[in-house]
This record gives sequence, C-alpha cells and structure tokens, in this order.
Amino acid sequence: MMTEKDIQALKAENDSLRSEIEVLKDAMIRLVSRNLDLAERLEQDVELRRRTEVAREIMANNVERQRNADLRDDGQLMALIELRLEKEHLHLNPDFDAQALAQLLGISQERLRALFRHQTIHRTPESYIDNLRVLTAIRLLREQPNYTIAAIAQEAGFNSVRTLQRRIQDVIGMSPIDYRLMLNSDQ
Repeated sequence: MMTEKDIQALKAENDSLRSEIEVLKDAMIRLVSRNLDLAERLEQDVELRRRTEVAREIMANNVERQRNADLRDDGQLMALIELRLEKEHLHLNPDFDAQALAQLLGISQERLRALFRHQTIHRTPESYIDNLRVLTAIRLLREQPNYTIAAIAQEAGFNSVRTLQRRIQDVIGMSPIDYRLMLNSDQ
C-alpha cells in the first residue's frame, strides 16, 4: 500500500509532468502558428509567381499581337497565318475558328475577312481552316489505313463524322470509304 509520502511524490511528479505538458503545448502552438504563417507566405509566393508568369505570357502575347496588328502588308500577314497554323496545328482543334484566328493575330475579324477576300482563293477564314482540315483528313486516310473514319474526323479537327464525310465528298467527289477503297485497289 502507498504511503502518504509516496502519494505526495506522485502528485509532485504529476504536477511537474503537467507543467512540462503545458510548456510543450505552448511550444507546439507556437510551432503550428509559425508553420501556418510559413505556409501562408509560401502560398502567397506561389500565387505571386503564378501571376508573374501569367503577366509575362500576356505581355508576350500583347507584344506579338501589336507586331501583327502593325503589319500593313497583307502578304506578310498571310505568311504569318500560314506559318502559325502549320507550326501549331491549331486547325486540328474543332473549336478553332475565324474569331480564334483573329484573336491569335491580334487583328479584328473584319481585317481578317478582308485579308482573305483579297489574298487567297479561300473567300473566308472559315473555308481556309476547313480546307486545312480536309487536307489533313485526306492525308490521314492515305497514311493511316487502320484508323476509323471517326478517329480521322477527330484527329483532323472535324466536329462530327458526318461533317467529314460531307466535306470529303464535296472536295474529291467520293466518300472517305470509297477513297480508301480506291487507294487500296491502286496498291
């Protein structure tokens, strides 16, 4: 059985441990608070870096758009369009349209339409983009005999298989399947 002295010693030890716990709790609270502060600063730093990167990108785009807008020579602007579309394959995105092209170049849609009326056999930017998609689809029909017509439509930037079929029929006078059959019979 415990004596009064043992109980007093345990109480003193218990009080000492409680004091240490309180000191440790205070230290832990300070550390957690410091970590939260550091995490918040880190978050702010990451956000600031992200914003800086976005600002740099916007500035670079604005510089390029200004340069493009300053192009008075229609031939230079057409060459730029061809270069950008050939390099970046933007026409393969079904959502890429004349408005997106005008925004990319930093020119108005009216300027873009006038450019196409005067500089190309394609009377509109839409027909130019559509023609690039048709050419891509014809190349894929030739080079990728294992691709389905749906896969070719998707890769060439068409919204639907039906649109691809209609456009191929309009351009070469036969369906994509007939074109493939003709290619296979020639080999």
